Amino acid sequence: MLLRPPGVYRPQSDTRLLAQAFRGINVPAGARVLELGTGTGAVAVAAARVGYEVVAVDVSARAVLTARLNALVRDLRVRVLRGDLFAPVAGEVFDVILANPPYVPGDADPAAARGRARAWEAGPDGRILLDRICQAAPHHLAPSGTLLVVHSALNGVAATLVALRRVGMRASVVVRHREPFGPVMRSRAKLLEARGLLRPGQRHEELVVVRADHIATGREHERGHRAA
Repeated sequence: MLLRPPGVYRPQSDTRLLAQAFRGINVPAGARVLELGTGTGAVAVAAARVGYEVVAVDVSARAVLTARLNALVRDLRVRVLRGDLFAPVAGEVFDVILANPPYVPGDADPAAARGRARAWEAGPDGRILLDRICQAAPHHLAPSGTLLVVHSALNGVAATLVALRRVGMRASVVVRHREPFGPVMRSRAKLLEARGLLRPGQRHEELVVVRADHIATGREHERGHRAA
């Protein structure tokens, strides 16, 4: 059981799908793993249990404290940092990046969201943070490193694949899961229908995990070997 105080996102289907996809890739022993949007630290804790060097980031101070406590009570080493996406790890590279960003479309400004809403508010098309992750991930991946990012198909799966391929990554969907709407999505169903993101009466969504592999250049491989 994980500690989860009020205001911290509860691990749900997207958390489980991301963890499932992570277990399905071949990660070398001692790999450096970064989790963006860690929440309770569920995925970071699972990665640390295997023995990886784990860094977790969240914009919420309450989530950062929660993830630290969940690692501490299990006697696991997880470096948990507060900040906006990659900002706290500027200049660092990782073998695997795991991301569960906010992806629910809405009218609220994500930058103004507080409490649990920080975990889902993602702008008109749900892609405000998702696009930033796609753009920045190659700069924080080791040669041949892997990004796994989970989001709703309502955000546009093709848009994610195109964004990742444009920055030189090989991308594909590795996990799909259909599930009924939760309370937040149900409350916005009419709005999303009006925007054409939902079919009339649709009350389910498909969650996807996209895998993107860094296609390293010869020069990047050379830098990676020197760093090792």
